Amino acid sequence: MNKPLPIIIDTDPGQDDAVAILLALASPELEVLGITAVAGNVPLALTEKNARKICELAGRPDVKVHAGAIRPMVRSLVTAEEVHGKTGLDGPVLPEPAMTLQDQHAVDYLVETLMARPAGTITLCTLGPLTNIALALVREPRIASRIKQIVAMGGGYFEGGNVTPSAEFNIYVDPHAARLVFEAGIPLTLIPLDCTHQALTTAKRVEAFRAMNNKSGPATAAMLDFFERFDENKYGTDGGPLHDPCVVAWLLQPELFEGKLVNVSVECESELTMGMTVVDWWRVTKRAPNATVLRNVNAEGFFRLLTERISKLP
Repeated sequence: MNKPLPIIIDTDPGQDDAVAILLALASPELEVLGITAVAGNVPLALTEKNARKICELAGRPDVKVHAGAIRPMVRSLVTAEEVHGKTGLDGPVLPEPAMTLQDQHAVDYLVETLMARPAGTITLCTLGPLTNIALALVREPRIASRIKQIVAMGGGYFEGGNVTPSAEFNIYVDPHAARLVFEAGIPLTLIPLDCTHQALTTAKRVEAFRAMNNKSGPATAAMLDFFERFDENKYGTDGGPLHDPCVVAWLLQPELFEGKLVNVSVECESELTMGMTVVDWWRVTKRAPNATVLRNVNAEGFFRLLTERISKLP
């Protein structure tokens, strides 16, 4: 087997973030160097605690969790308790974490780690607003050329938005950060709602987690039971979309996805379309391609990977 791919997960857990972290920690192909928490689905004090809860659930209290930005770069913080519950991880009853939060700020950790490791080796998996990544790029612009790639869940184009008619939550919360990251010249794979809305947590798929005889499987089922109710009511589907685990799944099995290298620009001026990802899918502008945008996912293969990996956790 090849050496594991070093990754840093930047996240705002969130039930779907939690499942993405579990998938990464269950996959020997990936080396999780650390987890950086950002304000998003819920405020920072909860996202950093939730990241530690998930590490302990996976039997990995050794993973270093760093707290980062408490709010977006320019705008006020918008959260999503109506989707994720007041803790951000409503559903299972998870104990308060015993593992400690690292003293170092997430932005300092990102800069220090990227500058210390060989260039082009670390992949950033971003599951929330891009505030921490943008602040790190402002603080030390040289990291842009050292990042191997960014794989981001965010945006939507053909599906529109999920928090406004035109904007997806992660980009909407901090559009200025997203614009800065998208324009930094870093290899970027974007997994928008167009793709994640095909990965539905049907009743049968959730039952596969509930049937596992470990801690993480039933906890995942409980998280999805809570998380999907909001989206089932909203979209009228059997199950809700499982957004963030697509980031980790693409690293593990890219053949499950289809996409295209295009230009993505982020709207930061208009209140009507604030945070919209304007995807030049048909290449009608002269704007240079800056992101591989994934449009389709093989949902059966995606859930097969998730259940196989999470079943191996303690």
